[in-house]
Amino acid sequence: MSQETRLRIRAATEEDLPHIVRLDEEAFPTAPYPYFVLRQLLASFPDFVFVVDMGQDLGGYVLSTPPNAGRSSILSLGISPPLQRQGLGRQLMTRILDHLGTQDVHSVTLSVEPRNDTAIALYRSLGFASDPGGPRPDYFGPGADRLLMTLAL
Repeated sequence: MSQETRLRIRAATEEDLPHIVRLDEEAFPTAPYPYFVLRQLLASFPDFVFVVDMGQDLGGYVLSTPPNAGRSSILSLGISPPLQRQGLGRQLMTRILDHLGTQDVHSVTLSVEPRNDTAIALYRSLGFASDPGGPRPDYFGPGADRLLMTLAL
C-alpha cells in the first residue's frame, strides 16, 4: 500500500453494500455470502460492520454480531487480496474488538478455515485461543471444517 493512500476505518453504510459484496467475493471466492445475506446483516447489525475506506474504494470489512448475554461473534473479516498481509485485518479486528468491549461483551468467538494459517496467526496474536477439541469436521456442511476460536475481553 502506498504511503500516499489515505484510509480510515469507519462504520459501514448501505451505500457500501455493493463494495462489501465484491470484497467478500474476492476474499472468499469459493463460498462468499449471498448478496441478500450481507444486506440483511448490514441492516440488522449496522453498528457492528466496519470498513476500511480508502477514498475511492473499500479495502476490507469486518462484521460481528451485537452482544447477546455478554457474547458476540465475528462473522466475517474480508480484505481485498492485493491488500492482504499489510495490517488491515489487524486494524479492523482491533476496531471491532474495541467497539465490542464498550458494549459489555465479555467473550468473542469466531470460526476459521483450519488451513488458513495467516488468519489463525492473526487471531492468536490478538489473544484468541483455539477450541481444545481442534477443528470441527463439517461445521459449515460437508467438507467445510472450521476451527473455533474464543477471546475473553
